[in-house]
Formats: sequence, structure tokens, C-alpha cells
Amino acid sequence: MTSAASLPVDYLQRLPKADLHCHLIGTVRASTFAELARRESLELPADPERIFADINSLPPDPALYRNTRIPVPQQRGADEPEVSYSLFQVSNWVVEVLRDADDLTRIVYEAFEDAHRRSGTRHLELFFDALPPHLESLGYLGAVEAYAEGIRMAERDFGMTGLMIQGIDRSRSGEEALAVVRRVVDNPHPYVAGIGLDNLETAGPPERFVDAYRLAGEAGLGRTAHSSEHAPTAVNTITCLDLLGCDRIDHGYYVLEDDAVVERMRDEQVAFTVASTTSRRSWRPWRRASIAAMLEAGLNVIPCSDDPGMFPTTLAAEYGIVADQIGATHEQVRRMAVSSFEASWLPAEQRARRVAEVTAEIDALDAEFALSV
Repeated sequence: MTSAASLPVDYLQRLPKADLHCHLIGTVRASTFAELARRESLELPADPERIFADINSLPPDPALYRNTRIPVPQQRGADEPEVSYSLFQVSNWVVEVLRDADDLTRIVYEAFEDAHRRSGTRHLELFFDALPPHLESLGYLGAVEAYAEGIRMAERDFGMTGLMIQGIDRSRSGEEALAVVRRVVDNPHPYVAGIGLDNLETAGPPERFVDAYRLAGEAGLGRTAHSSEHAPTAVNTITCLDLLGCDRIDHGYYVLEDDAVVERMRDEQVAFTVASTTSRRSWRPWRRASIAAMLEAGLNVIPCSDDPGMFPTTLAAEYGIVADQIGATHEQVRRMAVSSFEASWLPAEQRARRVAEVTAEIDALDAEFALSV
């Protein structure tokens, strides 16, 4: 079995893969933000490119993480900038300079273009959030159609497929979340495939959103949630699976806190979308150690890019980290790529067809590079 550390960069680049956990605002290019900020005369504390380079969100109360099985760094990282900007603050600035439907179409198209050119991504599922007040005149369907146009352009230009995930802000109430899901259900769109609970896990427990997730399930929407990422407990992931009916879990590192949960996750092969790179630079070694432990435990981990424009990273880079730093085997890496399509929210027949195509393509790629499983 070939060690992934020996896999060529070109192999990882060409490996067919899907990105199932990627936030639209987090994909925006620094250059695009700079252009739009100038257009809107947005006053910023530094040049947009400098701001993006210095994104470094600080963790919540470190006391929460003193006794975790994999130690969470309590000190600043060596590569942290002197002046930091939080991911949430920068995201708010980006949203502020989006003016109309054309801007929404543009950032979606650019997200797909970057995924295609920089990572060889074949399928991309993008989180989108509620419209800010200055864009509410577009209406829900107007905004979704603007996003969809960006996907259609990418399908035409790059041969990709794509879907959208309605983000649910866990810092808001359960009633507000239910209203968001009801709007999605009452206005079905072929490119909106599901919902996902996001924002800091410590801002809202998953059980707050049972009614919203029940409605989504009744409507046949996919369901995912950020879980066991910021709250050092495995119980939130159980809640997301058993009460919210999630099809997959975003992050999930703290399932390692409970051996019984790890055993269940292994037995059920629950899909976890994991990102080795985070805006909290001091946490990156902890993230990578956690993913290594999840792999060692036999869990179904699938690399994702999360917020690739702002960290920055790419899906190919995430696969590279799994290969070079985390120590996954060649067999595990190719399994991740196949699993990324199996866990996607493509329609069932299309998903099965893509899985078969991808498996055959990886077999051919392995033969070209003289790799064996």
C-alpha cells in the first residue's frame, strides 16, 4: 500500500474530487474584494490584499479546551500576524460591497473557476447565507437565480456540476431558522439541494433547530451541520445525526472525545468534511492531529476547502496536507475522493453514475502513475 507522502503533486491535482463544504463569501478573491471595495468607497483599516493576508480569528475562552484528548494550543502561533482580522469581520466587509445580482453571479462563477483551475474540482457545493438588508430587494428567488447563473456559466465553461446549501445561522433563534427553511421549501430551486447549520458552534446548540431540520427532511432536502468543531464534545454530533437527521457532518473533530461515538461513526461510515486549514492559525496543528486520529480510527473523512479565499487554501492543498503531513495512505486518499461524490447531494442516479465514472478515472490515473492499492 503506497504511502500518500509519495504521491506526486500532479496526481493529487488531477485526482477527481468534490468539495462539499465551502462557504461562498469565503471564496471571494482578495482582488475581487479590492475592486468592489474601491467601487463602493468602503473605508478599510488596510489594503484589502493585506487584510486577507492577515486574517487570523482568535479562539473562544481557552478554558474550554484544557482537557481535550488531543491538546488544543493555548498560545499564539509562530506565523500569526501582528495585526489580525477576524474571518467574520472580513466576511461582513465583503458582503457590504456586494451591490446587485451581477455581483452574486460573479463571485459564484469565480468560486467555481478557482476550484477548477487550482484544484481540479469536479463538483462544488456552496453555502450561501441570508441576504443582507441592502440586497433584500432581490428577494430569495432573485438571489438564488443569480447564484444559479454563476453555476450554469461554470458548467458550460469548465464541465463542472454544482449545488447550493442554504446556511442556517446558529446564533439566531429556532423560529428564525424555521422561517428560513420554510422559504426554501416554499420556493424550490433545482440548484438548492439542502441546508447547513453554520457559525460558531458555541453560539447555538443543535437541538435549537429540530423543527427547521424536520421541515427540511420532510421536503427531501439534504441536511448537514457544523458540529464538534468549537464545542469540545461528541454529543453535538449525535444530536445532529439523531435529532436533526443530518446526512453528513462538517468538521466533527471532537467526536474523538468519546470512544463509543467513534465506534458508531466508524460502523456507520458517517461522512465528515474536514479542513486542515483554519483562520485560527494556532489551531492548525491541532486540526491536523485530529484528522490523523480520525483516519486512524477508520472514520470517513473527506477533505474540504471551507473558506479557501480567506485562509487561504485550495481543495488540492487540503489533499496535499492529508498526504504529506497527516500521513494518509494512497488507498485512503483515493477513498476520500470517491467518498466526496458518494456523500454529495447530486440526484441519486446522477450520483451513482458519477461515482462509477470517478472510480474508473482514478483506476486509470493510478495505472498512469504506476500506483497500486
